[in-house]
Amino acid sequence: MTVLLSGFEPFDGAVTNASWQAVSALRDVWDGAEPLVAVELPCTFAGAWPALEAAIEEHRPRVVVAVGLAGGTNAVRLERVAINVIDARIPDNAGSAPVDVPVVEVGPAAYFTTLPLKPSLVAVREAGVPVTVSSTAGTYVCNATFYDLARWADGRADVRAGFVHVPAVSGPQGGAPDGGSLPLAALVRALRVVVETALADLDGRLASDAARTVSAGVEH
Repeated sequence: MTVLLSGFEPFDGAVTNASWQAVSALRDVWDGAEPLVAVELPCTFAGAWPALEAAIEEHRPRVVVAVGLAGGTNAVRLERVAINVIDARIPDNAGSAPVDVPVVEVGPAAYFTTLPLKPSLVAVREAGVPVTVSSTAGTYVCNATFYDLARWADGRADVRAGFVHVPAVSGPQGGAPDGGSLPLAALVRALRVVVETALADLDGRLASDAARTVSAGVEH
């Protein structure tokens, strides 16, 4: 089964975007049995989902993990839910800044991830990377892309799809002036674990780990 990861191009005057740095770095070192494809998305409301959808149609993945940058944080955020609202605090890379408009004119208020959140939380934490489950992906391009992705995945029992926010990359590869960052190696490790956990969920290997997840005392 093919794995598809996406990250975003730089935006808001930045020269790098940690989401694409992490996704492309994982692609370059990926040694799993399943093919892994990475795509860089434009940071625009009009272009991000069409680019991701085109990659989905081309590669027919069973696991799709979209990744975005969350500034000012020092933990990986596993996103639980995408909401049907765009409320841009800054213009996207095409100069568009919609306020209080839906992602989809006629659509549910929200969609949930189909990635196995709590097993992923436990596994990323055990890999030594700060991580949390987040219940808000914002109202910018990340959330809009997540909403469209989750809408595509809705009802597809043989697919796992969701969104992960990562901090900026620390050090000379792309440090964050606001202090929220993690090493690139940690971001790559976290994304690898998220992918591996989704693959395990698809082939039924997570069922035996239910007790371990509960006993770990993970957050709700």
